[in-house]
Amino acid sequence: MGLPKQHQAAVRQGEGHDATAPVTTVDTPQEPGPGQILVKINWTGLCASDKSLLHDEWAGFGIKMMDATKGIAGHEGAGEVIAVHDDVADIWKAGDRAGVKWVVSVCRNCEFCTNGTDELHCPKQINSGFSTSGTFQEYVLTDGRYCTRIPEGVTDEEAGPIMCGGVTAYTACKRSTVRPGQWIVVLGAGGGLGHFGVQYAKAMGMRCIAVDGGEEKRKLCLDQLGAEKYLDFTQEEDIAAKVTEITKYGAHGCIVFAAAASSYKMAPNLIRPGGTVVAVGLPVDTTVVAGCPPVQLALQRKNIVGSVTGTLKDVEEALEFTSRGLVHPILTKGELKDIDKFIGMMLEGKLPGRAVLKVGA
Repeated sequence: MGLPKQHQAAVRQGEGHDATAPVTTVDTPQEPGPGQILVKINWTGLCASDKSLLHDEWAGFGIKMMDATKGIAGHEGAGEVIAVHDDVADIWKAGDRAGVKWVVSVCRNCEFCTNGTDELHCPKQINSGFSTSGTFQEYVLTDGRYCTRIPEGVTDEEAGPIMCGGVTAYTACKRSTVRPGQWIVVLGAGGGLGHFGVQYAKAMGMRCIAVDGGEEKRKLCLDQLGAEKYLDFTQEEDIAAKVTEITKYGAHGCIVFAAAASSYKMAPNLIRPGGTVVAVGLPVDTTVVAGCPPVQLALQRKNIVGSVTGTLKDVEEALEFTSRGLVHPILTKGELKDIDKFIGMMLEGKLPGRAVLKVGA
């Protein structure tokens, strides 16, 4: 196959907030095992979850990168199939374009895998950058039966971030149960996840109220993303009152992309009776809860649900929006060596849109 014996990878060094991910060389797999394909990663997204894993921010929840990752994070990879094991040769061939996601593999046998809707909770799932080596490297082995085919009309740099960020926002819109013509509030609308959420909500016929801070985010949300209304939390004293003013009874749904205690405290007050709050943003503070007083929850029949990434089918649907020209990630482009710099920008809230990294030559 003419594969190099080694390739470039960003490998974690150190622990906690002082951890870094400098580029070094690691051994290249020379052939895929049973059920696997070998993918040459061209672009990989940088997700806030990568930051949290690299910096042990979820250690308080008992979530840390496993030794099997060999220190290589990343779960938003897009590239080209280089080699295919015989038992998945009916699915893939060399030269096909493929995406590697957070969920790398599932068992296909448990209740969650066989119910037709929710393999994401398979207890034997393998996760990229968490329980196996991720996409912050040039060559990745992955499950040929769970890898995603990238359709025409979607570039690798667009496809990478859709593998997690895009599909997470799309699935959250579906979980909101908001129907076309109804109101949805997006908290953190100008961020890496939120800017996807606004676009998917609009493309799905929802009327979107974007909430974020500052004039730059106002222009982004209204002029580029297509939100119908924008509320600046740095200027508005009572966001809930403004949402009620716009919608009469409150929004039909609210998605919390901003991983902040204030967002989760605000969210239940933005929806009408029978409305739904979708929890997506993951605060590192273990004391933050998503909810409201039981009296309010019961008397107003409010729904609070969680949503994380998406199924194999969800990813295909999310990509289809881009291939049709309806949803496009706003990208800050860099290289594999820029991971630590971009994580710093992310921590400061200064990373526009979604970061995507060129991998290799």
